[in-house]
Amino acid sequence: MTEEEVAELRSTAVALAREAAELVRERRGSLGDYQGGVDTKSTRTDVVTEADHAAERLIRRRLAELRPGDAVLGEEGGAEGAVAVDAPRWVVDPIDGTVNYLYGYPWYGVSVAVQYGGTSVAGAVVEPASGRVWSAGQGLGATLDDEPLSVSDRRELDTTLVATGFAYDPARRSRQASAVSSLLGVVRDVRRAGAASLDLCAVAAGWVDAYVEHGLHRWDWAAGALIAAEAGAVVRLPGAEPGVAADRGGSAESHGRDLTFVAAPGIADALWSALPGAGFGSV
Repeated sequence: MTEEEVAELRSTAVALAREAAELVRERRGSLGDYQGGVDTKSTRTDVVTEADHAAERLIRRRLAELRPGDAVLGEEGGAEGAVAVDAPRWVVDPIDGTVNYLYGYPWYGVSVAVQYGGTSVAGAVVEPASGRVWSAGQGLGATLDDEPLSVSDRRELDTTLVATGFAYDPARRSRQASAVSSLLGVVRDVRRAGAASLDLCAVAAGWVDAYVEHGLHRWDWAAGALIAAEAGAVVRLPGAEPGVAADRGGSAESHGRDLTFVAAPGIADALWSALPGAGFGSV
């Protein structure tokens, strides 16, 4: 794929995410409780709003106009279209951080990426509350509002700031909390903001030094992990699906089979080595 083709896909991802973000922002309003419809999915705390569905429908409709025939995988609408190794599939999270959106906490985003053979080649994450646009293209670098991004130059584990998140299942949340509690003894601190795509972008910007979390879905990381990688991060993704990079740098048993690991190069090895001792393989 040429640079021009990657750049065009990136531009399309940005345009789609921006358009959906505007819809999401308008549905939310600025202050007060969210007034739209709300339902639940896996647990009572795993919510989906009417705005999630509307934003994904918008993106699917625009893709059908702009790139007819392309396959789509969305958090709310599932898979649509056949997927071949040499064909594109768009991966969409219409609102990443829906609980934050419901409460009016501004850390939520619209994530749009395009993959070939399970590997992201272009993607964008747009923040409806701020209007900030994060994007990347494979081999073209990553930007925030067109400014180049670069991960932190952190070198010491004990001064490393780590972002993470927790599952909706109460039993797994407890195991994750225990592992994070142990990790706190060897790093500077931990941040839990509630939107994986934006946490991955934060690694790209150097706002945090690393991000680790079990149980993410492809739509959670498809755009954000590419943005982090293009900003210089070490990225290790879950290897549960065909076509996903499975070079974990360690055994699945020691770190957990569904771990997403993204870190600045200077602390990546040290943090990776610290995770099993903190119990991350048992969450």
